[in-house]
Amino acid sequence: MSSVSKALRRSQVVFVHDLVMAAGSFVIALYLRLDDDFWEYLTPQDLAVSTAIFAMIAAPVYWSQGMYRSVWRYASLRDLFAIFRAVTLTLLIFLAVMFLLTRLESVPRSTLVINWFVQLFMLGAPRFLYRLLKDGSIGMFLERNQRKPVLLIGAGDGADQFIRAMQRRDADYWPVGIVALRDGRIGRDIRGVRVLGSIGDLERVVSDLERRNERPVKAVVTPDFMQRYNIKELFNECETIDLPLARLPQLTDFKSGSRVELQPIAIEDLLGRAQASLDRESMRRMVEGRRVFITGAGGSIGSELVRQVASFNPSKLVMVENSEFALYNIDMEISQTHPTMQREASLGDVRDMARITGLMMKHRPQIVFHAAALKHVPMVEHNPIEGMRTNISGTRVVADACVEAAVDMMVLISTDKAVNPTNIMGATKRVAERYCQAMDLQQSLTPNGGTQFVTVRFGNVLGSTGSVVPLFRRQLEAGGPLTVTHPDMTRYFMTIREAVELVLQASAYALGQQQYRGRIFVLDMGNPVKIVDLARQMIRLSGLTPEVDIGITFTGLRPGEKLFEEIFHGEEPPLPTPLAGILLAQTRASNLAELTRMVQDLERSCCRNEPVAAVQQLRALVPEYQPLAGAA
Repeated sequence: MSSVSKALRRSQVVFVHDLVMAAGSFVIALYLRLDDDFWEYLTPQDLAVSTAIFAMIAAPVYWSQGMYRSVWRYASLRDLFAIFRAVTLTLLIFLAVMFLLTRLESVPRSTLVINWFVQLFMLGAPRFLYRLLKDGSIGMFLERNQRKPVLLIGAGDGADQFIRAMQRRDADYWPVGIVALRDGRIGRDIRGVRVLGSIGDLERVVSDLERRNERPVKAVVTPDFMQRYNIKELFNECETIDLPLARLPQLTDFKSGSRVELQPIAIEDLLGRAQASLDRESMRRMVEGRRVFITGAGGSIGSELVRQVASFNPSKLVMVENSEFALYNIDMEISQTHPTMQREASLGDVRDMARITGLMMKHRPQIVFHAAALKHVPMVEHNPIEGMRTNISGTRVVADACVEAAVDMMVLISTDKAVNPTNIMGATKRVAERYCQAMDLQQSLTPNGGTQFVTVRFGNVLGSTGSVVPLFRRQLEAGGPLTVTHPDMTRYFMTIREAVELVLQASAYALGQQQYRGRIFVLDMGNPVKIVDLARQMIRLSGLTPEVDIGITFTGLRPGEKLFEEIFHGEEPPLPTPLAGILLAQTRASNLAELTRMVQDLERSCCRNEPVAAVQQLRALVPEYQPLAGAA
């Protein structure tokens, strides 16, 4: 039997029960009024007719008052109010009908007053006694008045779990209604909470609740909404009606039985896009049972790569990191989340050829993710030699070691700053891209296809070390102001998790595909975001008003910064792929022998600590590199 049929059958049983209670309440009220004169005052025929009329009036009234949409297990004060309305309306209609039929000569008028109490008791008592048997406390009937009313956004599994959690005696919130993602669920209930409208009806729904003295203190976004819709639009709409927005915690918090705390909307939620459809099975096939080697394993991208790769059950995971503390942290985390997985945490500098080659030959990885890099633009601008040694020499060392160790695939993590760079960091990453592209084309000519080199390019990741979001958070905690370099500066943003998921998706898709040799996969970053708008949104998320509670100060462009970033060069026309969220850049071929010679010349200048010569050689390697005024 379907769930709809079962619900309908239960409602019918409760409806019949209530009609029996209504008829019984009428007879009991008469008996309480007449006592020993009961049978002298009424003939059996009069009693039967009056009782039947009373029950027939009660039937449509009960149904119209919504008494059968709720579940007895969750009977509450709202259900008591529905019964109160139904009883009162039934008696008023019965009074009018009996006056027209008999001028009330067959029924004492005071009987109706007595019946109001008796009928209310006989309808309400079974419901609340049933709940008492389930919960063991009468306090459950009264706690809603002490809770904070909230409006749920999304009528799926997340809403169901939250409502169920809020039926505990120690819960803090009271769901007063639900706003669904589509019209088909309007008017239906989830555990006694009504779906009041769809997303487009939000303002009307809140107004209706306010008229009933049930205005929510917050709108609560469920996972059903966040997985499918742009939360930024909802955030802006809630702002216009002065309704704070929060989100549900992780679903595991509901299952553990711990107290459920609503989470604030994070800036990552506002800037995140609807999740692209991912082929996780292809990612699993790429990783499962293989030996995986990750450089920069303790960094923002590297550590997320470690987490996601570990979830796909590699036969061995080798984590290479230059920072002892960062390596310790990620190794401890993986030891707790995947205690049986074979892993090795190795300290090492990607610029050290002997160390990296030795690790590769020892572990013989099949897949290498090269995430180690110096990425902070002003820092690299002030330390150009170190930036070139890490981002260029380090990439060459890892790539050459991959070939020597017969690695199946190396994945280079690149950046949109490599496109028409105006800073040393971006130019060094462009050289890294060129080297991996040239190596890939050269390896593709070998009999077995050699090592495949895949480059994945994307923009800023939210919350990574050195990014603007952690800076703004620290400035907010200090009371402001928030510092923005220029009012027109824009950047592409993506969450760390989404970026790594798409890196794995692109890698899985490219593995073994000869037609993609020498090309660059580019993650679709959506629309660029103004940094000043990002600052204003973060201030509003803190419950404050920009330029009133927290100021915004413009400090001027830093060395090497440009107002906007690009993800494709003019000579790299974007090509579509079958993968959502992933594009392809056309090849700009380089001669590997000539490129290697130029890179080695640059490395010699770095070893001699000759920054001027090294930068000149960098410009020769990347002709489109145009340093801004004041840059190195």
